[in-house]
Amino acid sequence: MFAPDLIGRDFTAPRPGMRFVGDMTELSTLEGKVYLATCIDLATREVVGWAMADHHRAELPVAALRMAAGRGGLEQGCVMRTDRGSECTSDEFSSKIRKLRMRQSMGRVGSCYDNAAAESWFVILKAEIGTTMWETREAARADVFRYVEVEYNRSRLRRHPDYGYITPLETRSLLQEAPGRVRRPRPESLDLRAGSTSTSHPHRGTGRVDRLHASRD
Repeated sequence: MFAPDLIGRDFTAPRPGMRFVGDMTELSTLEGKVYLATCIDLATREVVGWAMADHHRAELPVAALRMAAGRGGLEQGCVMRTDRGSECTSDEFSSKIRKLRMRQSMGRVGSCYDNAAAESWFVILKAEIGTTMWETREAARADVFRYVEVEYNRSRLRRHPDYGYITPLETRSLLQEAPGRVRRPRPESLDLRAGSTSTSHPHRGTGRVDRLHASRD
């Protein structure tokens, strides 16, 4: 079942829980392919749901949705944007969308730009995870877990137009704490904007910085 395009190429949201994008990619292992499905909150760019399997049937993106819902914060009537792949046009996926009281949205056929926010995240993952071939599917799953839940959501710095360089989890916390309130960037954010080579923070590990994908990409 095809769904209308509800957001165009406006990959932003004023607060968490309003707009999500999702997609799937494949990773290579010596045991064969393993597939990854994601659900990303456009307000924070946090990966709130993800799932991996040795297949790419509809139950895979459904599992990613289930994780996102389990973490809470889905507003009633929020939008889930995907491409028009068979998994996301399936009755199983559409049924899960309705059950979660979300609204389904799809880009145009053959237009990668209509789902650029979801697809660009896979580019970041594959560039930073540092592995192109794993020995086993379980090893790939362990590395993806570490990257998503530790390195990306909790440690990766990304420029927010109001708060400066902060992580996805910090973005969610700030937006939920004071929705609509604009705060001055923190000192280290100003240093980064001025071209400082330091990207670390005393409480944030390595602190990778996403300079290429600004908050309104």
